[in-house]
Amino acid sequence: MLADLNEENLAKALPEVTLAGAPAVWGSVCNVALEAQVEATVGGTLERFGRLDVIVNNAGRMQFKSIETLTGEDWLGILTVDLLGAFYFIKQAFLHMKPGGTVVNVASIHAIETEPLVAPSAAVKAAVLSLTRSSALEGKPKGLRINAVLPGAIDTPMLWNNPNVKSGVEKIDREDVGQPEDAAATIAYLASDDAAFVQGAEVRVDGGRLNRL
Repeated sequence: MLADLNEENLAKALPEVTLAGAPAVWGSVCNVALEAQVEATVGGTLERFGRLDVIVNNAGRMQFKSIETLTGEDWLGILTVDLLGAFYFIKQAFLHMKPGGTVVNVASIHAIETEPLVAPSAAVKAAVLSLTRSSALEGKPKGLRINAVLPGAIDTPMLWNNPNVKSGVEKIDREDVGQPEDAAATIAYLASDDAAFVQGAEVRVDGGRLNRL
């Protein structure tokens, strides 16, 4: 099942998933910042499929403002999507998943190293890693696995529309830019039985970009 805030994007994605081989697909328009909508999305999933095996928390926002111009509303706009959205789905996983279920949180390398003008996004992504660790500890006795992926520069509109990239504040070597499939493959691994002994992990998918001094 797919959940998206944008109904038009959701409508475009559903047939793509079907063409990729999914035997059944359902989409839910969902604002992850609202717990009631997350509950409705999970309830609809259980109603249609009878089970909940994997959750991928991939919703995220970025905002480019200097610290002195940020407001509390700016912070809450990112926190409610990136952190609370993940929490709401993890809560539903704990309530409804059977042993063997798994959650993959998509964080960012900004949780480890960052750049100017993105303080809320970097701080909240670091909090997602902390939530991953806490959830892994509490999920283990339930037979649930919770891990995180930290994508680096990925070839998406969000990367190339980044004002820091456009202005040259953030230098990006084309060799350090990965494809969405690179992140997706790592998520698929963590969600699979091949990662049965991987718990509370933080897996960087950045092509080694952070290895250089």
